[in-house]
This record gives sequence, C-alpha cells and structure tokens, in this order.
Amino acid sequence: GKSLEEFNPVHLNFEASVGAGSPQQRLKEQDADGIDGELLFASEARNTKIKDKDAFLAIIRAFNDYFIEEYCAVDRDRLIGVAVMPDVSAEENITEMKRCKEKGFKAVRLHTFPSGKSTPTPEDDKFYAAALDLNMPITIHTSFPRRTDERDVFLMKYPKDPQGEDRPFDFLQRLARQGIYHCGAVEATQLIFTGVFDRFPRLQIFWAENNIGWIPYFYQQMDQTYKVNWHWAEKLLGLPKLKKLPSEYLREHAHWGVFDDPIGIQLRHMVGVDKIMWSTDFPHIVTRWPKSLELVEEQFTGVPETEKQAMLAGNAVKFFHLNAA
Repeated sequence: GKSLEEFNPVHLNFEASVGAGSPQQRLKEQDADGIDGELLFASEARNTKIKDKDAFLAIIRAFNDYFIEEYCAVDRDRLIGVAVMPDVSAEENITEMKRCKEKGFKAVRLHTFPSGKSTPTPEDDKFYAAALDLNMPITIHTSFPRRTDERDVFLMKYPKDPQGEDRPFDFLQRLARQGIYHCGAVEATQLIFTGVFDRFPRLQIFWAENNIGWIPYFYQQMDQTYKVNWHWAEKLLGLPKLKKLPSEYLREHAHWGVFDDPIGIQLRHMVGVDKIMWSTDFPHIVTRWPKSLELVEEQFTGVPETEKQAMLAGNAVKFFHLNAA
C-alpha cells in the first residue's frame, strides 16, 4: 500500500506487513484491491530441519487442519487454501491428499515429485492416479527446489547409463535450459520424457506465479532441440522417441500463472488462452496491491472480453472446481 518511493522490503514487522494477519484482514485486503477471491499458498514445507518423520507429518496435518478449519473457514469462497503435502513418499502424500479432500481443500501443492525425490520415479504414478480418482487439482508453486548436491545429477533415470568417456551430457537439461529453470521448465521436461502424460492423459498441472512471456520461446526451442538431438539420445541413453513433440504435451497438460507480464499477454495465443491464470501475487514484492485492477487495465487493453474473463477468472474456476456464483 506504499508508494514506490516509500516501499522498503526489509525491517518490516508483523503488524506492519500486509498479507500476514487474520483472515478478516485478508478479506479487507482483497476488497481494497478489487479481488473476489484468491488461491492461498503456504510457505515451503520442506525448509524445515525436522528429522523425525512422525513429528514432521504431525506438523503438516496440524497446519492443514488450521488452514482449512480456522483460516479459510471464514469465507471459503474467497480464501481458497492449497493443501501442503509432506512430500516424504507417494503413500504419505496420498494419505494426506485424501484427508485434505474430505476437509474441503480445492487443490494440493507439490514441493517435489510425489516420491519426495527431485527426479521422477515409478512410485509417483500412484499419486497421480489417486489425484485423478479424487478429482484433486495439482499445483506447483514456481518450481521444485534443487539442492546444490543434485545439480550435476541427470534429470531422469535413462534406460541406458553409459559411464566414463561414453557418457553424454544430460539430454533433458539440454531441453529444459531453453526455458527458465526456476519457473517450471525442469519439471515440465521431466514429466514429458518419463511418459507421465502418456500414462495419464487426463492429468493437468498448474505452475503458479511464473509469468508466461518466456513460454512460447521455450516451446519452440524445446521442439527444435528435440528434433535435432533425439537420434543420439535414443542410441546412447535408450530414450524412446516421443509420441508427439514436447510442446504438444505441455499445450495439453500444463497451466501457467501470470501476474505482471504485458509481453506474455500479447503472446497469449502461443501459450493457450485456456491455460493462463492471472493473479496479483499478493503480498510478494512484485505485487501492485492495492492497484491490481490498474495493472489489468494496462496490460489487458485490446484483449477480447471473453479471453480476458477466461484468464482473470474463468480458467481458475474450471481448473479448481470453484463456485462461480
């Protein structure tokens, strides 16, 4: 709520910080910004140093209980909580997802692949199948964190794993680097090439808070890099040829969040209007709160009303099965 000249991102206290108060305060902040409702993501659960698995799982359950029963309960149509997953195993994720579905959560957030690993595993499939059975939307907040000791690890377990001088560079990294690593490009590439979307043709995933202007370039360059390089990847790494181009998988299965991206709005048809969801990104440092509607007017000028409404609300209502009344 401060001017650009007055704002200072440090030395804030709890009382002076917007977005950090009661649910009643949050509703007033929505009103001030002209917002009907918002998806609420909690902090990163895996930042904890708790080693005791039972204690960690108890904390996750306690937080989700508080989130839905006390915070979001004030107005569930406007305070739409995203359940935190423990991400220690696919089985534990499934157990907590089922519990959260019964409590009324509209979506879950993954911090890693369902197995708890930073690379896909066969164990993940149980979670995707359960999410589809429950009709529970899956979200990723920007991307999965990669630890320093994992950055030289291949992004998937290839059918072949040549060693020494015969070991080529990581094929998936060559494709993922065409996008933005911390904005979902890595996980999207991993999901494509481990066949997740082939095995689960109904699976849809929302990457929140990434903006979209980079995505058309990512799609085009990923396809081009794949077409030029898949022959050696098949021979050296045993990677089967895809049934379709990489971008075609993402155009069908990936949804993206946008918050302040005039270039992305101009390129919306190259991403897919039905795959874009706008947000304020409140209360992060990039938000325009309480003037988000001014940003919308600036960046959506000339956009047909049907497309504008889809990106501002309609796509989210459909994806998260919300009450549109």
